[in-house]
Amino acid sequence: MSQDMPDIKLALGALQEEVRLLKENFQSLNSKYTENLIALKQLTLTSSEAATRAANAADKAAKSASFCAETAKLAANSDIVNAAESAALAANESAEAAMEAAAAAAAAAAAAAISLAQHAEDASTQASATAAYATQMATESAAHAIKMSHAASEFAKRARDRNNSKK
Repeated sequence: MSQDMPDIKLALGALQEEVRLLKENFQSLNSKYTENLIALKQLTLTSSEAATRAANAADKAAKSASFCAETAKLAANSDIVNAAESAALAANESAEAAMEAAAAAAAAAAAAAISLAQHAEDASTQASATAAYATQMATESAAHAIKMSHAASEFAKRARDRNNSKK
């Protein structure tokens, strides 16, 4: 029995060292996990903000396209063909800007969804929902901008046709 004591002490010392190493590894992993969680939370919030800003940009582009369509209509009625065509081009560019903003909102929503998949927390869920709503709004604004672009192009075409028929 007394001969077994040194072996037991050695085994106990090895177990203590193993437990110490396990504690260190756990603390290191826990620290890294916490850092990653904070970074993901920030990514989620940033993605949500980006989606909201993209939706706002799409809305402004859609409004711009509406104004351009109205300008094209007024110019067409006044036989200012160049102004009508220019307004139609501006409406087209606004529609493209709205589509880009919608795409940006979709990308931000995707990033928020990825972040949400990594850590399901209330803040992430809310940010993901906000990003998804912003994407919907941006897409609707892009669709409106495209309609206005088509209307502006039609007004410009009418002005051009009317101007050509007078010649």
